[in-house]
Amino acid sequence: MKSIDLRSDTVSWPTIAMREAMARAEVGDDVWGDDPTVIQLQEKAAGLVGMEAALFVPSGTMANLAAILAHCGRGDELILGNQSHTFRYEAGGIAALAGVNPHTLPNQPDGTMVVADIEAAVRPDDPHFPRSRAIFLENTHNICGGVAIPPAYFSSVRQLASRHGLVVHLDGARVFNAAAALDCRVTEITQYVDSVSFCLSKGLCAPAGSLLCGSFDFYRRARRARKALGGGMRQAGILAAAGIVALEQMVERLVEDHANAKTLATGLAEIPGVEIDPAAVQTNLVFFALSKSVPVEPEVLVERLDREFNVKIGRRGGQHFRAVTHYWITSRTVETALEAFRAVLQPLQ
Repeated sequence: MKSIDLRSDTVSWPTIAMREAMARAEVGDDVWGDDPTVIQLQEKAAGLVGMEAALFVPSGTMANLAAILAHCGRGDELILGNQSHTFRYEAGGIAALAGVNPHTLPNQPDGTMVVADIEAAVRPDDPHFPRSRAIFLENTHNICGGVAIPPAYFSSVRQLASRHGLVVHLDGARVFNAAAALDCRVTEITQYVDSVSFCLSKGLCAPAGSLLCGSFDFYRRARRARKALGGGMRQAGILAAAGIVALEQMVERLVEDHANAKTLATGLAEIPGVEIDPAAVQTNLVFFALSKSVPVEPEVLVERLDREFNVKIGRRGGQHFRAVTHYWITSRTVETALEAFRAVLQPLQ
């Protein structure tokens, strides 16, 4: 990449192998269900997460909304975290498009919701109340620092959901990062949920697309929802080809991104005025802040890093920032980024 772009792993370009696969992809019409490359991707994705079927959709936001539409009816209620991506960053689609009531609970620092709080949130069978229908979880949890939530938590939520007849969906945009951080198979997490979505276009480096996985019956409902949302694509095999390469070549190497994130966090912690706990960095997301004693405005830091050193970082509001490692961020570019931080901040001390 021309710049050291740490704003997100969504900025990652497709690899050469992906571009070559896209160029030679065999295609059909996925709306008619006959694109062979899409079919291959969907079968591979379903197998990886231990589900019966998978649906290729343009984005993670659409995957989560299609899951809501497939699991819930208008007027039903969805239990999810108040810091979840689905609640905060998906344009209010839960209510505006699905007609589902979001019942939010506090996310703990480890990304979980307290299981007892979830149980207390389940509505009694009373016509005055919306019907509790689903629990939405997230792994890794973005806002909570990219933390990886272990399988034991999903087991406990599964037991609760089964007692009350609820379904469980996992927003697993970075679920392969979670499995890599926990050193477990992804199915050790997904075995406890009814459906899971994951992104191809983040750490897996494909140019676009997400997979929504579940039972055959869920797949049929989600496919109908995808059509209603305008997500039916025609010769989508061109994109699916990159997704196949992503699943075959990019999953196992995610530990490299995690190692680079840890190196970045450790280096930032050594710079006076940067507030960060490197031990809290579990995956490829690095959250940090500037001490108010540092005589530089946050927007000036972002602007100078970009203009003077071609290093891009994400601003999170106030004194807070996020940097994300991915395939195109190497150990060498991490050190170059740290040199840029030192050049901007250390003369100010």
